[in-house]
Amino acid sequence: MKTLKTLFTILSAAILTVSCSSDDDKDNTPEFKTENPLSVYYTQTGFTTVSNFVNSGDYEFGLVFTPTVKGKIKALTLKLPATNPSVRVTIWDYTAKTVLRTETLNVAAADVQVNKEISELALEKDKKYMITMNSNDWYKKSKADNSNVTYPIVAGNITFNEYRWLSGTTQTFPTNVSANYNAGDLSFDFQQTE
Repeated sequence: MKTLKTLFTILSAAILTVSCSSDDDKDNTPEFKTENPLSVYYTQTGFTTVSNFVNSGDYEFGLVFTPTVKGKIKALTLKLPATNPSVRVTIWDYTAKTVLRTETLNVAAADVQVNKEISELALEKDKKYMITMNSNDWYKKSKADNSNVTYPIVAGNITFNEYRWLSGTTQTFPTNVSANYNAGDLSFDFQQTE
C-alpha cells in the first residue's frame, strides 16, 4: 500500500511539473501588437497638405517598404476621395519585380477607410517589398512648401524606402519615383512574428 501511495505521489508530481512547464511555455510566447505604419509615415514626412484627385487618370502607385523584423501582413487599408467597387491592390517582391499577392477592395463610401482582412502574407526581415493600388482617384499628400522628403522613413517596424508610380491600368511594376508627395491612402496591418 505504501508503494502505491509513493507511486501516486511521484505521478502527481510529474503531472504537475508537465502542466506547469506547459503553462510557462505559453507565458513566454511573445504577443506582438498589430501596427499600421501609414500615420507614422505621414507624421515623419510632414505630408500635411492634402488635395483630392477624382477621375484624374489611371495610375499604379504606392510605397516601397522593408520590414525590420520578420512578420506578416494581416489586412489591407484604403481610403479614397471617391467610391470605387474594385480597386486592385498589389503586393510586390521589389527585387524580383514580381507579384506576391493581388487583392480587390470595395471602397463603398468616399473618405471612409476600408479594412480588408486577407490570408496572412509572410514577410522576411530586411527584404524590400512594394504595395500599390491602381486607381484614378487618390489623395495627394505633400509638404506645404512642396519640398522633397529624405528617405528612408522609419515607421515602427516598417521602413519606407520610396514612393513609386506609373501611368496606366495594367498591373505593371511602377518605375517612376517621387519624393515630394505620396498619393494614397493605401496601407496594411503588420504583425511581427518573431
